Amino acid sequence: MSGNGGAKFGGSFGGSYGGSFGGMPAQPAAVAPEQAAPAAAAGELIKDTTTRDFVKDVLEESKKQPVLVDFWATWCGPCKQLTPVLEKVVQSFRGKVKLVKMDIDKHPEIAGQLGIQSIPAVIAFDKGQGIDGFMGALPESQVKAFIDKLVGGKVSPDIAEILAAADAALVEGDAAGAAQVYAQVLGAEPENLHALAGLARCAVETGDLEQAKAILGQVPADKANDKSVAAARAALELAEQAADLGPIHEFEHRLAQDPADHQARFDLAVALNAKGMREEAADHLLEIFKRDRTWNEDGARKQLVQFFEAWGPMDEATLAGRRKLSSLLFR
Repeated sequence: MSGNGGAKFGGSFGGSYGGSFGGMPAQPAAVAPEQAAPAAAAGELIKDTTTRDFVKDVLEESKKQPVLVDFWATWCGPCKQLTPVLEKVVQSFRGKVKLVKMDIDKHPEIAGQLGIQSIPAVIAFDKGQGIDGFMGALPESQVKAFIDKLVGGKVSPDIAEILAAADAALVEGDAAGAAQVYAQVLGAEPENLHALAGLARCAVETGDLEQAKAILGQVPADKANDKSVAAARAALELAEQAADLGPIHEFEHRLAQDPADHQARFDLAVALNAKGMREEAADHLLEIFKRDRTWNEDGARKQLVQFFEAWGPMDEATLAGRRKLSSLLFR
């Protein structure tokens, strides 16, 4: 399992989190016994569990109060960020909710039965049923809001903050985790363009261009120029453009033979961008612009601007590329 797992948006990608929770079974199927974890002290709010003890520690315990199950692994960096936050917030609720942690490497069966394909993953159980959940290392405020909702509190998460967290996850390469969060927002606000565009960008990042088209097709015509939608559309167009190109080494070979082959350099930039090599892609377009600003009717600069739009205004590659472009424009 990894943060890059996921299939369709509404399956493991986006799931139905906040609703039917991805269609997961009400209870995991019985599994073979294994060595039990050390017993927890009476009244303990946080504990580790095993496949063998899952029914007792989670399903039966959730009949007394909600139980959060934190699926994690020792190699998972975001898990190490989330777990202490979960522990802190759970303790602050003073027994209204408990936390059970499960190492998926030692005990993979439950996670497999629940269809978990990305960690960290947190599933909330109440009255023996899995009722809600989230993926990714959410900030403390969002974890608190999630538990508030779980135990009947009135506090709801701030949508802008949630979207910012999803955007950050996407920039860091966790498309599956970001998609889960965008899907949660759409569950609460079905017409939220930022979340819809974010979900489309997640599809682009995983190579599901048809899914991205379908998602963007849901945008009303009068909202087509929304900034987030335009950025998602630019990312999709770039991915489609790259899909029609040949291998990177072909363009590199052509450039080695003729450094003034601007078309080869242009195609190389598009291909590099598709591989996530943003700064290298920008540098090649800047080189074309430096050598011949008029080439292909200012094609290099126009393509670079499309890169910036797709990457977002605060992306490091965008900021660096804009600085370099400005130095060429105004030197």
